[in-house]
Amino acid sequence: FESVEEYEKVKGKYVVNAELLTHAPQTIPGTPNKNSFVVMHPLPRVDEISTDIDQDPRAAYFRQMENGMFVRMALLALVLGKA
Repeated sequence: FESVEEYEKVKGKYVVNAELLTHAPQTIPGTPNKNSFVVMHPLPRVDEISTDIDQDPRAAYFRQMENGMFVRMALLALVLGKA
């Protein structure tokens, strides 16, 4: 956003919640992975994702965050010569 005012205009208007996910497919036909539809987010969440979908199997943002942490740890070890 170019300004705080521009951000404030849309803050909280687009929220992924359990009701919205009732309209999303559990799976995508023709794909090999039974949970091929996922919700990803770089975190931290502000108002974009409701906590009521944290336990949904399609919510991948905590796994995404954890995997990113391991990648950063490996990169730091490599850069510091400890790998």
